[in-house]
Amino acid sequence: MVSVVLALILWVGLAERMIGMRSMVVLGPVLIALGGCAAMQLHEAHDAEQVLSAAGFHMKLSDTPEKLANLRTLPPRKLVPTQRNGQLYYVYADPDVCKCLYIGTEAQYQQFQRLALEKRLADEQLMAAQNNLSAVMDWGLWDPWPY
Repeated sequence: MVSVVLALILWVGLAERMIGMRSMVVLGPVLIALGGCAAMQLHEAHDAEQVLSAAGFHMKLSDTPEKLANLRTLPPRKLVPTQRNGQLYYVYADPDVCKCLYIGTEAQYQQFQRLALEKRLADEQLMAAQNNLSAVMDWGLWDPWPY
C-alpha cells in the first residue's frame, strides 16, 4: 500500500506540472485519504494478528523469496480454511505488514472467534464510556479554547 501512495505522489507531482495548481486542490484530499486508508489497514492487521497470537495461532515468516511469492497467492488478511494431511487448518496471510502466515487448528479458530468478539465488545464499551464522558463534561467552563 505504501508503494501505491508513493506512486500516486510521483504521479501528482507530474500532474501538477502538467495541469496546474487547481487540480492539486482536488487531488490533495484524495492522497490524504489514501494515506489514512493505509494507516487504518496497518492498524487492523496488527489488531488481528494480536488476537490470532493470543488464540494460539503459529506465525511462520516468509523468509525466502519463494515463500513470499507463495504468500501473495493467498487472500490477504482473511482467515481461510484449508485441508492438509486430512486435518482442517485455518490460515491468515499478511503479505504486506509482517510478511508472514498464521496457522491454527479448529480449536484455535474457535478461540480466535471468542477473543475477537470479546475485543469488539470491549472496544464498543470503551467508545460508549468516552462518549458519555464527553456528554456530561461542561467544556464551556474551560473557555477560551484552545489556548
